[in-house]
Amino acid sequence: MRLTKRPVLCNYYVTYRCNAACGFCDIWEKPSPYVNIENVRENLRDLKKLGVKVIDFTGGEPLLHKELPIFLKLAKDLNFITTVTTNTLLYPKHAEALAGLIDMLHFSLDAPTAEEHNQSRGVNCFDHFLRSIQIAKSLGERPDILFTVNSSNIHHIKQVYEEITVPNQLMLILNPIFSYSDIGSELSEKDLEILEHWGKRKGVYLNKAFLTLRRNGGNNINDPSCFAGSTTVVISPENNLILPCYHLNKAELPIDGNLIALRQSETVQKEIQLEGRHEKCQGCTINCYFQPSFSVNLNKYFFESLSSTLKYAFHKGTWKELLKS
Repeated sequence: MRLTKRPVLCNYYVTYRCNAACGFCDIWEKPSPYVNIENVRENLRDLKKLGVKVIDFTGGEPLLHKELPIFLKLAKDLNFITTVTTNTLLYPKHAEALAGLIDMLHFSLDAPTAEEHNQSRGVNCFDHFLRSIQIAKSLGERPDILFTVNSSNIHHIKQVYEEITVPNQLMLILNPIFSYSDIGSELSEKDLEILEHWGKRKGVYLNKAFLTLRRNGGNNINDPSCFAGSTTVVISPENNLILPCYHLNKAELPIDGNLIALRQSETVQKEIQLEGRHEKCQGCTINCYFQPSFSVNLNKYFFESLSSTLKYAFHKGTWKELLKS
């Protein structure tokens, strides 16, 4: 049973540019402009009318955009829940300007040692990561540690948990790796069992439905569990609406200040009807689209996702923001 057909999330790409070169991502290879404040202001207004609750200002590396604090302030003034994920290279420089504007601030980590983390990121950023934690805490921020888990680093969860997240009283987010367009990788059943074990620990967030989805072979185009087209509004740095999601990208339609009309257009509605049913959607496990998909359809994934989502929301206090919005 579908609980709502309104979008709940916007993945707002402020730029595709990045100052790192992660091996499990190819977005940093793309040339890209930066979004402008006029478009952001217009789109946030329309996103609010569409029913969106959460704005994820993303990239690339979102902190490369010098006006990011302004975008976040505009979003907070409209009572959106805001989220930003950063590799922390620029966080020490911009921390004060960002303070108090991000409800879910994620610091990316791939390994608990400088050698392995820097190798994974393609740049020397481990020291910036450690420094960013201390700066954030001094400003009253509570960043999450976003640990993208693959078969090569899964053995590091214990060290990350015991040496970084627990001493700093932070939430550890376990983000199972996914694959797309020959990028990324898959996880074994043993890996899933390890993740399931850690997901039960205090101070650890893992959406259990992600594991079930993988065990079921990912999205099934004959009975889709992905509702990316209807739950998530994806906006590109060129101010285009991307359909049905960033990774599949079947179409990019200019917004031109008319996001609501565009969203309600026959072209977009036809694409929404095909969500999760394209040939390339078969087997998909891309977390950022299944998280909102699990929240709108009353099925097994909804109930598996609910407990872990509530665990995180109460830890972060974002349930209060949801009530306000």
